[in-house]
Amino acid sequence: MNPSVNAEAVGHALDLDRLLKLRLLVARFGEMDRAKWWNTKGQLGRLGTAALRRGFPRTHRFAQARAVFAVAAHRCSEVFDPPGCVTLWRLPEAVEEAFDARWEHWLDHAGEWTPFFEQLEALPGDNLLAILRAFEVVSDSDLEACHKLPRSSEGRAVPLPSLFAGTDADIALLALGFACSEPAALVVPYARRADA
Repeated sequence: MNPSVNAEAVGHALDLDRLLKLRLLVARFGEMDRAKWWNTKGQLGRLGTAALRRGFPRTHRFAQARAVFAVAAHRCSEVFDPPGCVTLWRLPEAVEEAFDARWEHWLDHAGEWTPFFEQLEALPGDNLLAILRAFEVVSDSDLEACHKLPRSSEGRAVPLPSLFAGTDADIALLALGFACSEPAALVVPYARRADA
């Protein structure tokens, strides 16, 4: 099955496997034992694996991911929740539906994701940009665009420079924008929706 989706609402094929990897990396980086942005501690690390493996022997890593995604989404909406916008955790409905539909495929092929999750558990370093580049989920042009992202005047958000077009580059910037945060000081990257 093709990991890309033609999300009609945004008019572009998105690589859903890449979206999952970006969400996983940002989610793990933001945990309390790392950047302290949301209140999970090592849930995507070895501690979370040990806690959930017994109850979910085949799919525990995806159960860990769902939990941290929910906490990260909630925390981001507490910090900055603008109407008519998208964030890494709240994309247009067509994209979220396609992502949820792809989840079953990932569960059926959970073993193929084991090496990625093992690397995720022991996430190296404290530089989100370097981590995303090392995991090959962002390009040099994505990084270049990220360096031009400004923080909002109130310091709680990072607006993307253009309307959300649903491209892989937009998704990459929504993830990379978290690098404008500091430890225990979350800022939320967002883009305005064209249909808002």
